[in-house]
Amino acid sequence: MVFSVTLHVLILGIAVAGWSWTSQEHEPPPRSIAARLITQQKPEPSPVVDPVDQQKLDEERKAEEQRQQKEAERLRQEEEARRIAEQKREEEQKKLQQQKERQQAEAKERQARKAREEEAARKKAEAQARERERQKAEEEKRRQEEARKKAEAEKRRQEELRKQEEAERKRQEELARQEAERKRLEAERKLREQQLEAQAEAARTALEEQARRRQEAAAAKAREARMLSESEKYQALIRERLSQAWYPPSSATEDMTARLQITLLPTGELAGVKLVGSSGNTAFDNSALSAVRSLSRYPIPEDRDTFERYFRQFTIEFNPRRLR
Repeated sequence: MVFSVTLHVLILGIAVAGWSWTSQEHEPPPRSIAARLITQQKPEPSPVVDPVDQQKLDEERKAEEQRQQKEAERLRQEEEARRIAEQKREEEQKKLQQQKERQQAEAKERQARKAREEEAARKKAEAQARERERQKAEEEKRRQEEARKKAEAEKRRQEELRKQEEAERKRQEELARQEAERKRLEAERKLREQQLEAQAEAARTALEEQARRRQEAAAAKAREARMLSESEKYQALIRERLSQAWYPPSSATEDMTARLQITLLPTGELAGVKLVGSSGNTAFDNSALSAVRSLSRYPIPEDRDTFERYFRQFTIEFNPRRLR
């Protein structure tokens, strides 16, 4: 940069000097004056400029001006060449920078694509693992079902054997009915024993049935408590969502309450909403209806029985101080 400025200053100085030389007017050669001095000294000849010498001086001056102009032109061309070279160098650097940025962008894109591919592979692996677990659970369930059926079949077989044995016993009793009284009394004794065993079996069966019913009642009570707890959790979620979506009008007061009956689908989508208790203020009622309709999907439990009991259709009260 310093060299360029120095070169421009030098060219400007040469141009100004050349202009000053070329703008000077040619002075006419001085006239010769003949005079006679009356002195006691020897007279000296008057100086006279030869026209030939004057022309030579003019030609040398012109030659010098042309040389300076050529030198200035040469310097200008060199400066122009340097400027073009500098411009090319800057353009090449710009191209290299653009190429570098493009390569970096391509590298980032490759990394992002690789990350997406790895994420897809991870999700696929997780899905496959879940599928294997599901198949394993189904296989275990099938195995247990087969074991249960096998046990039931074995029980039926044992029952058939018992029936056959009972039939055979009765047949033997029928054949031995004509035996001695001792055998008849013995048979009656055995019959009484069997009756007592049957009564004991019936009593045991009754006790087992009572225990089973108590267990079922306890399970039903526990399920009812679980459903109630889950319903309260999702009711709180629904109230929170509606509270966030509700914008009461400026005319609302704390005494206003609007009761709305909401009907949902098993997917959580809104099936219908009805105003069952007006607040007495149309704007207040409409704001509550708008809040209910603004939710695209309501949070509901996955258990179908809990949904049918508590969330298929329910009412909610809108009040500036609370949602209940």
